Amino acid sequence: MKRFGMALTLAVAVSGQAAMAKEINVVTSFTVLADMAKQVGGEHVKVTSLVGPDGDPHSFEPSPKDSVALSHADVVIVSGLGMEGWMDRLVSASGYKGKVVVASQGVDTRSMEEDGKTITDPHAWNSAENGSIYASNIMQALIAADPQDAPEIRQGGEEYITRLKLLDSWAKTRFEAIPKARRHVLTSHDAFGYFGKAYGVTFLAPVGFSTEAQASASDVAALIKQLKTQQIKTYFIENQTDPRLVQQIATASGAKPGGELYPEALSAADGPAATYEMAFKHNVETIASSMK
Repeated sequence: MKRFGMALTLAVAVSGQAAMAKEINVVTSFTVLADMAKQVGGEHVKVTSLVGPDGDPHSFEPSPKDSVALSHADVVIVSGLGMEGWMDRLVSASGYKGKVVVASQGVDTRSMEEDGKTITDPHAWNSAENGSIYASNIMQALIAADPQDAPEIRQGGEEYITRLKLLDSWAKTRFEAIPKARRHVLTSHDAFGYFGKAYGVTFLAPVGFSTEAQASASDVAALIKQLKTQQIKTYFIENQTDPRLVQQIATASGAKPGGELYPEALSAADGPAATYEMAFKHNVETIASSMK
């Protein structure tokens, strides 16, 4: 009876600990960050993405339900670098008092001149090396929010970071095998600057870092001329943007469609880019295959 009593006490204690295990309520600005948080936190996180699959983080307009989601968050994660211009107002309206984690902290940023102003490129995660920096920052934030599960969160985070670094090496090797003269493509907007710098690919686009920017007639004419001069033969649409402008430019320049890319938003769960890793692999393979 004494042994049975001890076993019962131990079972109750273990059951109590399981019931007390913390599930962190994480809210992220868009799907790339949501997937990173899931990969790092595993069963210890419940993740909500404000911008859904195939959604545009630039032009997103928050609704009351987004404010409610933030008000119940333990951790809020953004990319930063000017990506989520709507987030400060939403945080203020929601009453969220916690820290807003900036996942891009520590990346080597790039910028461009636009309308006489220097603008930081916010699309840093499109380099897998930068993606590993994002994952590290997210891991530290989740550990701080749930120290009792730190060993498991750290293990999940470090395994994920290793996979992203391997993806980075694979992408470099993939593009190094292609003559540099072929590594030029046309996309809808300037979202692949970090990708291009990391993997030696030149991207041309009719509009700048934000999908809300407007291309002037002279800019479009100059781009068409450049495409013809450099004999750039392939264009890509992006899952979160209106493809009509880039298709018009491609028609005028003679470029042919190369497929759909996922620079800012993941696909639905049953799509080809349901996770950050899947999206990155898809983008690399789709772009590289067009350069044969």
